[in-house]
Amino acid sequence: MPDRTAPRSPRRFSRRTLITGGVALAAALALAGTGAAGLLHGPGHPAEPSDGMPHTRVEASAGSCGNGWRNPRPGTQVFEVRNTSATPVEVYLKDVSSGAVYGELEGLGPGSSRALTVDLAAGSYAFACFPDDAASVTGPTVRVRGGKGGGGPAALPVSSHDLIPPTLSYQKWVTGRTDDLVAATQQLDSALRSGDTGRARKAWLTAHLVYERMGAAYGTFGDADRAINGTTASLPGGVHDKDFTGFHRIEYGLWHGAPVSGLRPFADRLLKDVRTLRADWTRARMDPLDLGLRAHEILENTVQFELTGRTDYGSGSNLATARANLDGTRVVLARLRPLLTGRYPGLARLDSELDRTQRVLDRQDHDGRWTPLDRLGRGQREQVNAAVGGVVERLADVAALCDVRRTS
Repeated sequence: MPDRTAPRSPRRFSRRTLITGGVALAAALALAGTGAAGLLHGPGHPAEPSDGMPHTRVEASAGSCGNGWRNPRPGTQVFEVRNTSATPVEVYLKDVSSGAVYGELEGLGPGSSRALTVDLAAGSYAFACFPDDAASVTGPTVRVRGGKGGGGPAALPVSSHDLIPPTLSYQKWVTGRTDDLVAATQQLDSALRSGDTGRARKAWLTAHLVYERMGAAYGTFGDADRAINGTTASLPGGVHDKDFTGFHRIEYGLWHGAPVSGLRPFADRLLKDVRTLRADWTRARMDPLDLGLRAHEILENTVQFELTGRTDYGSGSNLATARANLDGTRVVLARLRPLLTGRYPGLARLDSELDRTQRVLDRQDHDGRWTPLDRLGRGQREQVNAAVGGVVERLADVAALCDVRRTS
């Protein structure tokens, strides 16, 4: 679910953000069985030679990219990369034939050095330097001979063109879900008009979960998302504020004893808003560069908002929402799977953790009545938090893999 505390703008996690947040792509790729520090390396000083690994000093600039690598060798080793230019630079170490990236450094400042730890097998490699506001430069090709291991981890970079087909596929999927959303909201409106609170509560949950499965599209929905699924965050009048509308306004009324007939105006407004969303979606265009980020962001927001109960206005349905968010994450991953297969050795592990998280959440579904957060035992709460949190960490690796790198 989206950030409810402030108006949203599309967030982009740089690879550096993911690293400093504790989840590096290198660690993800190391799941394949290598002990190398990996494809990404966080900021800091170069490792000391006392680590027992070979160290090589190389330069990174437009005029001297990769200079200094004179004695190539296979195996795990450290490159101490120094930016000898006057502008920041990104540095990649890549396989010349395949283009797979074995290591990268972002934002290497002028005059600064940083360590890059990689595991190289026999092959041809080159450093590529990407100065800010300047064309890229590829250094000399270096041939590594010998070695017994396969090297790595490494990943073939994803291009913006690669992300267009899965994004279009996801947009088409959302188109179908907007039809479902309108139909479910009509059922909610009908239930409210009947005056049957029990029926209205059930219809509310059904409609709300349809919306919660579309999490990767929230950024493209824009202001419609706040109207349909906004909370009281930043509203001075709280639950009585005139701008508090949508699902959560109806939820508050249904679970706080409001006359059902008094909620009909909010249902009318909600139905109008979801119909407008459906019409506007036919003209919307998702940014392909956001799709990998959204795969991570959906459940990240689940942890922040659903598992803390910050979006509960009486229904106690946060775990049902978390389950819907999990479904939404799977939909995005299904579109990204062709790109992840062969790039992300941890994919099978991610699938396993998604299945486990689904089982953990489903234990709290009792024939459509979900356990409220405050009724979970301590052990149950810890299990839910650990399961969802673990998946979020692995999904950060997906976001990093799908982050488009510079090519020129």
